[in-house]
Amino acid sequence: MTQINYRPRRSCLYMPASNTRALEKARTLAADTIIFDLEDAVAPDAKEEARTNACAALQSGDYGKRELVVRINAMDTPWFAQDLEQACLSQADAVLVPKILCADDVVRISALMDKCDADRNSKLWAMIEMPLAILNLAEIAALGAQHRLTGFVMGFNDLAKEMHAEHDRAVFGPVMTQTVIAARAYGLTVIDSVYNDFNDPDGLEAECLEAKKLGFDGKSLIHPAQIEAANWCFAPHAHAIAEAKAIIAAFQDPVNAGKGVIVVDGKMTELLHLKQAKQLVATAQAIETLAQ
Repeated sequence: MTQINYRPRRSCLYMPASNTRALEKARTLAADTIIFDLEDAVAPDAKEEARTNACAALQSGDYGKRELVVRINAMDTPWFAQDLEQACLSQADAVLVPKILCADDVVRISALMDKCDADRNSKLWAMIEMPLAILNLAEIAALGAQHRLTGFVMGFNDLAKEMHAEHDRAVFGPVMTQTVIAARAYGLTVIDSVYNDFNDPDGLEAECLEAKKLGFDGKSLIHPAQIEAANWCFAPHAHAIAEAKAIIAAFQDPVNAGKGVIVVDGKMTELLHLKQAKQLVATAQAIETLAQ
């Protein structure tokens, strides 16, 4: 079977970098991705301390196989340049930038990351939370993918504010679909917005399942109590893994050599289903590796 490289991002947990106890706690959590937050979760007078804490965490080597991302402050803030430089020098896996408006933003940030001598594996993620970003999704994805951009993260709290809209999930249905389509067209990861009520596990699970159905890779989270639900919802389940392995085995059978369409368990199965099956199995294997 062809190997498919895949990093699970079922659970992307924001941790306020101004809170050292939270950063220590994150070392033991089952989140696939830890996002050290320098933006919304940090008061203005704590920004510099938070940056220092985040850089120390990045360089500590204490977070195992978890993906480590820094959400820096927006381009129009006095903290942006230093946030970006220090995150790059500390070799964050990715830098998440809020308030992205257009493709030129991601090109400029990518160039600044190059100037900071960021490791070639350090990527750029963009928050999709502004009306202009929605209008420019295709351009942002297309041009960004030619540079360091590898992911979109939805931000419905800010988008609702900018739209003067109620924070009703139904309002964002078209935006979610547009964002997933733009991301998939250019090979980007796409992460759903946060669920604000961390005391409502049923509501969180419903949003996770909806996001998975729409094609999202995972959910951004605000509390460790949300990790288990996100990890379960976005992981391939046992029956799906079994079906995928059956499809792979059927196409590998010499009897089906060279065929583009075969019958597996009574269902017409095409090469596109084989590709999906390989991706699903690779996802399951990557999750298993993370847990080891």
